[in-house]
Order: sequence, then structure tokens, then C-alpha cells
Amino acid sequence: MPKNTPKLDIDCKSAVDFTLRDITHICRDMKKRAPGSEGEREAAEYMAASLGKDCGCRDVKVETFKEHPASFYSYFYFSATLDTLCAVSFFIRPWLSILFGCLALILFLFHFVLYRKPIDPFFPEKESVNITAVRKCSGEVKQRVFLNGHIDAAWEFPLNYRFGGVVFEIPGVMATIGVFFYLALSVFALCGAGSWTHTAGLCGLLFVPFFLLLTITYDPKRVVDGANDNLSGCYIGMAILKEMEKRGITLDHTEVGVILTGSEEAGLRGAKAWTKSHKGDYQDVPTYIISYDTIHDPKHLAVNARDLNSTVKSDPELCEMFLAAAKNAGVPCRRDFVPLFGGSTDSAAFTQGGFRSIGITGLSHVLEDYYHTRRDSYDNLNEEGLTNCIRATAAFIEALEE
Repeated sequence: MPKNTPKLDIDCKSAVDFTLRDITHICRDMKKRAPGSEGEREAAEYMAASLGKDCGCRDVKVETFKEHPASFYSYFYFSATLDTLCAVSFFIRPWLSILFGCLALILFLFHFVLYRKPIDPFFPEKESVNITAVRKCSGEVKQRVFLNGHIDAAWEFPLNYRFGGVVFEIPGVMATIGVFFYLALSVFALCGAGSWTHTAGLCGLLFVPFFLLLTITYDPKRVVDGANDNLSGCYIGMAILKEMEKRGITLDHTEVGVILTGSEEAGLRGAKAWTKSHKGDYQDVPTYIISYDTIHDPKHLAVNARDLNSTVKSDPELCEMFLAAAKNAGVPCRRDFVPLFGGSTDSAAFTQGGFRSIGITGLSHVLEDYYHTRRDSYDNLNEEGLTNCIRATAAFIEALEE
């Protein structure tokens, strides 16, 4: 490394201590952070103040946007209704079964898999918030990296809390199979396949309990603490910036910033709003966005080459750059992907918005027992997982500066 290039030599223990302290404070002393809630805004204002006061960011922007947060998980009520109508209407008019089944699949594809907004108009509008902050470099700007996490927390998944992730996923999988079953059976019936279709339809009613179980997929009355998902992601970037300020580290040619998004748990709403409002911005130099989500278990630290239920391809060069930086830092990190039914990180929205982005996760995609449950609290953070992610990220930024 050239002698005049500042080394990003941060104190990881100090960074993690700051992370644990602030996350504990937010979880214990502030209101719950449902998307578009007063608690989400309270936490956002606290983080924005810290970015200006503690992290050396002279340019902190707080931007609001409108959304319909209740629509995202209310999808399951729509899905359960359409799936049940698909089964029942088979015995009345098979063509009706095809209609309801196709509507269910279209809703599944556009709302649940692709995170579009087909049912938003049915739900109240609320206001959420995004934060963008940048720590300037000392010389000519040659590249820029944003470290991203989402401020909001999820509504609880009761089935995951009571029985675990495998049981949680069974209703969704079985409901999907059930709809295809009745679609195929209806086609056979319309083609005059015979009385066996009626008997098969009666057997298919075994799918109906799974359709109905979709209505208890989430509990709209309980918001979890979201310490791991995703205050951990927010504080990866904030802790690095704070250490840079504390140790007087200013890079020569690399701007380091954070994007803290609202309402990720409502379908990446904050990241989508950010890319819309910043379309055409930050194009002066190569700009990279690293989205962190649920940084917990060190053995599961991963770069996701595909995101949004595996429908969005992350920036391949950026994936390699982060993996190489983690290796150089001695941090175990692997290539992975977010599978179908696995959801998404904000990275997918940034990629779709035209930005170079990757998503970093630190959990198994076979849902952990704390994922979207009350176990995701400040007393269930993982210091080693946070330390490794901070080390890998510092190495990545240092490599950019080189």
C-alpha cells in the first residue's frame, strides 16, 4: 500500500460495543418500529443525529415517502381467500376454479415473489423515512460506497415462533401445490375426463387447512424488536463511520456513506422510494451499495449472488470484490442466494433501480427461530458475527481506496 494511503485501521471491539449499546437502547427505550410507525421515525431521528454528531457526516438527509405498509403481509388473507375459492368452486363450476386459481397465482407472483404493489390501494397510507449520510474524502472523489440497513422491524411470525422455520414454510408450499392441483383437475373436468375428477377433488380438500393457515402467517398486533433484523445491518455502517471519526481517519479518494431505509419489511418500500428520488444521482464516480440484513451467525456470513426470491441478480463484480476482501481479512464468507420463499434484502431494490449493489446476510435461509419472532431482541445479538462483518467491510473499503 502506498505510504500516503490512509489505512482503515478501526477498533472492531469499540465498534461492536457501540453497536450493542445503541441497539439495546433502541430496543429497550423506544417504541416498536413497525413500517411507517412513530417508533420507526423515532429511531430514524436518533440515528440521523448520531450520524451528524458522532460519525463525521456533514451531509445527513432525512427524506420521507408515502406507502401502504399493511398491504404486504395482508397478502396472505387475499391468498387464503382465493385459494379456498379455487377449491370450493371446482365442485360448482370448474371454470370458476381456474379463474380463482389463476388470480391466486398472479397475486403470488407479483405481490409475494416480485414485491410489486397490486393491492396497496386497499390499505391506509402512511409516511416512512429514509436517511442518507456521506463522510467526505480529503481529495478527489474516485469512488463511493454506501452501507445500507433498514430501520424498521417486522411483525411476528407465530408459526416460526412456536414450531420453527420448516413448519412455518409448510402452509405456503402446500397452498401453492394445492392451487396447481385444482387448476389441473379443472382442466381435466372441462375436457370431460370423467367422474374420477370429482373424487380427486374431494381428496384435494385436504389442502384447504393449509389455505386457511395462511391467515395466521403473521400477527399484525405484535411487532418484534428487530435487533438482528435489522438494527445489526444499520449499525455495520454507522459503527465504521464512528470509528473513522473517533480515530481521525479520512480516506483520500473514497467517500463512505450510509443509506438507512424505512419499511423494508413492507416490501422494500424504503429502498424503492430511495432509488426513485435519487434516480440519476451519484453517477459522477463508481458508486457501490452494500445492503446488510440480519448479521448474526458468523458461520452463515454470505454474499447473495441472487436476491428477491432468486429473481434478481446481484452485481457479480461487487460480489467477488467483497468475497476477496473478506478472505484477505481472514473472515469466513461464502457465496449464497436468497431462495424462493426466502424474501429479499434491500439490495434487490437498489439493483432494480440501476445501482450496483449486493446483499450481505448472516443467517441461514432455513428460517432461524428468532427470525421475525420476539426472540430477535438485544440479548440475542452475536458479537463474533458483527465483528467479522465489520472487519470484512473495512477490508473492502480499504481495497477500494487502494
